[in-house]
Amino acid sequence: MLLFDKKALAAFRQNKIALVGLGMLVIIVGTALFADFIAPFDVRDQHVKDRYQPPSMEHFMGTDEFGRDVFSRVVVGSRISMMVGIISISLAMVAGVLLGAYAGFKGGWIDQVLTKVIDALMTFPSLILGILVVSALGPGERNAVIAIAIAFVPRFARVARGPSIVLRENEFIMASRACGATDFRVLFVHILPNLVGEVVVMGSLWVSTAIIIEASLSFLGLGVQPPTPSWGMMIKAGVEEIQMAPWLAIFPGLAISFAVLAFNLLGDGLRDLLDPKLLK
Repeated sequence: MLLFDKKALAAFRQNKIALVGLGMLVIIVGTALFADFIAPFDVRDQHVKDRYQPPSMEHFMGTDEFGRDVFSRVVVGSRISMMVGIISISLAMVAGVLLGAYAGFKGGWIDQVLTKVIDALMTFPSLILGILVVSALGPGERNAVIAIAIAFVPRFARVARGPSIVLRENEFIMASRACGATDFRVLFVHILPNLVGEVVVMGSLWVSTAIIIEASLSFLGLGVQPPTPSWGMMIKAGVEEIQMAPWLAIFPGLAISFAVLAFNLLGDGLRDLLDPKLLK
């Protein structure tokens, strides 16, 4: 599959919604990368006399219960959300695709066992499975990444398994094996490259889900721990003071919505870019 086919790139450029999503994602990633330079205040500086200040020219998004600048915490919190979301989905993608592709290619008892394990894990919603894993491992940023990755491995495995079953019956696969190609070569040279399109599209969409799960874990106290800022943890603090200081929950909530929308719009564009059927 050609990722940079001229027709595919032309279709992507014509997709205005996808371009908007790409622009939004550039803003989010840029904010995460340069958060230390964008944030006007230190996220750990407390000024009790300035607590619960509404949005103003000095504090664009107001201040929280400790007098900390909400805008600075939202900006720095983007780094956590992006890192957890992208790393966890990347790990799940690698593990899940390899398992699903190998099971679909080999078939037999390997495929049967893996299918039953996937079906069992898929009965749990991603958030619930993430909560179970992080509860066993303990709260923290690293454990949140591991928990979310484990929650999405069976989903990527299912995405990869079906096409692999179809591909293994194709003539070019049979010819390759007849020429003495090993299972390793067939899997990595012929099967996995043909799964790139669908896997990348689903991965871009599931990053947004991973961001929501990370925020949910932090909201429940199972994700990133204080004093590191996290959008979910900020929303939890804001909900407790929703009537007196609604901006504490509104702005991190808008940040999550912005990030989720960006990845969803970009995923729609990647579908056009990587699916040759839509280019005919």
